[in-house]
Amino acid sequence: MSEREWRFYLDDMISFAEKALAYTEGLDQKTFVANGLHYDATVRNLELLGEAATHIPSDQRDVCPAIP
Repeated sequence: MSEREWRFYLDDMISFAEKALAYTEGLDQKTFVANGLHYDATVRNLELLGEAATHIPSDQRDVCPAIP
């Protein structure tokens, strides 16, 4: 089986970030932390975003060094 094209991981990263923003919209920190469902969903999407980022080749990361 061939590996997934790295560009698709960029789409995934955008989707995970949009979900994290949607789950936290309108919540202050206290409310966000107190709401386990929103907190867990947000943290999970941030984890998935980070995992997807590991699939971006280093030569592509070097093109945009300002992006951690």
